[in-house]
Amino acid sequence: MSAESPGARERISHWRQSFRLWRWQRPFWAGLLTLLGGVPIIWIPYADPSLSQLSFRLATTTGSGSLIIGVLLFVLGLTMWFQPHSRVFSGVAAILLALVSLVVSNLGGLFVGFLLAMVGGAMAVSWVQSKERPAEPAETGEVPGDPAPEEAPQEVGLSIVEPAPAGADDGQNGAHRDA
Repeated sequence: MSAESPGARERISHWRQSFRLWRWQRPFWAGLLTLLGGVPIIWIPYADPSLSQLSFRLATTTGSGSLIIGVLLFVLGLTMWFQPHSRVFSGVAAILLALVSLVVSNLGGLFVGFLLAMVGGAMAVSWVQSKERPAEPAETGEVPGDPAPEEAPQEVGLSIVEPAPAGADDGQNGAHRDA
């Protein structure tokens, strides 16, 4: 007898499919990159790296500024996820905060947080929701994201016109070609 019950496998499969559907309806990756962009912007000014006996601090007098920028980027990333209709505002705000972090927060978290927030903001601004709603996996029996099976082309009722043989009338000025 297996230690895993068949109900657990179905629950996990249902959770994955519902998460995939949720992810398709919003700028998921833009929100994730914006969230991740806030982490180095917050962490680097407060880190206390050391090299053997030598310790140095990257903190600035505006450490609170980097904390505010990082928290706002985190909030904007969540806004992209849970309020996808305000994605343009969130994306533009993330881009502006990333630019401000270059000056305020040790070159935007040593350029890592800056780049993540810039790319996340740009992705949020450029994201467009699909017009057609993806079918629920339970309705079709297919896994979302798999290519649709090839369907046979249907006849439309138009006939195919074949090219005229050489020497036939080409329809211009009633002239015939000489071979």
